[in-house]
Amino acid sequence: MSFSRDRTFVILFMVMFTIAAGNTALQSVLPALGRSLGVHDAAVAAAFSVSALLWTLVAPFWANRSDRHGRRKMVLLGQMGLTGSLFFCGLFLAAGINGWIAPATAFAFFVAARMLYGGFGSAAPPAVQAIVAARTSREERTRALTLLGSAFGLGTILGPAIAPYLVVGDLWRGGPTIGLAGPALIFSVAAFAMMLTVARFLPRDVDAPVSHGAASSYPSIGGQASGASVTAATADKIEPVGFLDPRVRAWMICGLILGHAQAMAGQVIGFLIIDRLGVPPIEAIEATGLVLMLGAGSALLAQWGIIPLLNLNPRQLMLIGLVLSALGSFATGNATSLYGIATGYALATLGFGFSRPGFTAGSSLAVGQAAQGSVAGKVTSINGAAFILGPSIGVALYGVWRPLPYFAAAAALALLVLYGWFSLRTWGEPEASPEQ
Repeated sequence: MSFSRDRTFVILFMVMFTIAAGNTALQSVLPALGRSLGVHDAAVAAAFSVSALLWTLVAPFWANRSDRHGRRKMVLLGQMGLTGSLFFCGLFLAAGINGWIAPATAFAFFVAARMLYGGFGSAAPPAVQAIVAARTSREERTRALTLLGSAFGLGTILGPAIAPYLVVGDLWRGGPTIGLAGPALIFSVAAFAMMLTVARFLPRDVDAPVSHGAASSYPSIGGQASGASVTAATADKIEPVGFLDPRVRAWMICGLILGHAQAMAGQVIGFLIIDRLGVPPIEAIEATGLVLMLGAGSALLAQWGIIPLLNLNPRQLMLIGLVLSALGSFATGNATSLYGIATGYALATLGFGFSRPGFTAGSSLAVGQAAQGSVAGKVTSINGAAFILGPSIGVALYGVWRPLPYFAAAAALALLVLYGWFSLRTWGEPEASPEQ
């Protein structure tokens, strides 16, 4: 039997899916939550950024610790972090919604609960990767790890799509109102069920230390899987490569800027929908979910549909994506209707769907085989770093002028087209190492 059809693989696939879906479902309703509680928009962005920062900092630690202390324990720890974070987020939000505690207090506890996810949720992905790598042949390993990565990406898409349907009313007539706390509470139940499944059915023989997992980027709206963590988990890390290495410097710069533009666009879209449509926050949830679904669908169309049909090199993918993203960001900033916002955002994410694979592939092709693991780690770090400051920058610009985050992103991406035109490599063969 193929490992991809094995029960263990199905469990691990669902672990990755649940971790990503639970986080992004909550992220998609954060703007409405903040407005409903009367919390400043910057605090909403900070709640997301703190979690992303913790994830980025501790993910390498958990990846190394799983090699010494067992994969199964790390998978369970990640599920426990997700379950506890979602439950306490929902609990504190419900307390604030019902007036049991002050809104500012509720949101402060909410931020603390988000730190559980950032600190412990990142323990599971590298352990899951290591389990799959240890239980597959070399020929099947890359395909299996790529399929795992698609579970992470699928979760970032379906989480926001499902969230609007989990906004519920009273538990019973005259009882406490759940409202916007519904997605967190309901996903915590799903995460708890997944944790019990892991504890009961994940075999104890998965702890063999014959493979290594790599840290994964923070699962975020629009943060489609790049495949870099798969390379980092399978490649031999022999030659270290720095971010400013001449071979990859231009790719790193492009990846960092386009990642921040994408993070800004995704974080602010909920606020833009509320303000441009002039609707109460809770009524904007469905519109936000629709826009995010269209955006995710556009990215998937690029990565799973258009790119495989075209024979484009990484430089072409990057430049085409940057042009489309710049146009889409500008259109989103100018939009005054739901149709306009959805169309502009879909065009922007279509572009990101081109440029992110270009960033990953271009960085990989710029170096030799010995440096693949190191470069893949740098790509994953860049992808994660963008979602630490990007949301806060976007919200700060939004506070100055509503279209400003999108106009700033469009301008930065347009300048990046010029930079990339002259700086990015145009062929696929790697350059020689500076030491050679």
